[in-house]
Amino acid sequence: MLVLAHISDLHLDGTARSTARAERVRDRLWELPGRVDALLVTGDIADHGTEAEYEEAAHILGLRTGDAPFPVLTCPGNHDSRAPYRKALLGLPADDGPVNSAHVFDDGAVLMCDSSVPGSDAGALDDQTYDWIEGTLDELDDGVPALLAFHHPPVALHHPLPDAYQLAHPGRLAALMERRPRIAGLITGHAHTPAATTFAGRPLLVGPGVTWTLRLPWEGEQMADRDAPVGLAFHVLTDEGQLTSHFRVVV
Repeated sequence: MLVLAHISDLHLDGTARSTARAERVRDRLWELPGRVDALLVTGDIADHGTEAEYEEAAHILGLRTGDAPFPVLTCPGNHDSRAPYRKALLGLPADDGPVNSAHVFDDGAVLMCDSSVPGSDAGALDDQTYDWIEGTLDELDDGVPALLAFHHPPVALHHPLPDAYQLAHPGRLAALMERRPRIAGLITGHAHTPAATTFAGRPLLVGPGVTWTLRLPWEGEQMADRDAPVGLAFHVLTDEGQLTSHFRVVV
């Protein structure tokens, strides 16, 4: 089975508060005594999309030092900026094209997809990304289950803030999933609240936010709970494509 840790929405902005919360969850993950195959970070890594914010993220997540105990897989969110993200976080040439990456493990594959729209808070998978997903899935061995991870959920989560910026054109993604039964589920962020639902008949798991937690309408008028503990998730994908998720807080 494939065991994946998952965090989202770090919103690193150079403040001591955002740094401390990111380091808190990093320390918990780095100290785990058991097996984790990779850490997924589903967007809004930076708050303003600057090189300095990505340099800090690269340091916290061990992307430059190599001291992470497992691979750290990332994708951009609406607060991220593609060229600085590539240069300062990934150490790649600056480029404004979609940031997509595929990762194949013994027990499954993870496709980190770019749902960001430059200059907008909206979310969309563009034609280039859809072509890349199709081509990547074609190259996988028969029977290998795959997860798609990106920032913007393609369904309503029943709060006006994230629901105003869902993934655009969800029908196109649903059609892809109908053609591709090897896709075992979707992993997203963006909403700052842990959530579990379905999309196109398969699991859709939304990771909690590191920087703050969204309060739902029935929880009170305050939208952002900045005092809530940092959250993370663990996703377990079996060889048969069954996806199970566990949610934790770090105090």
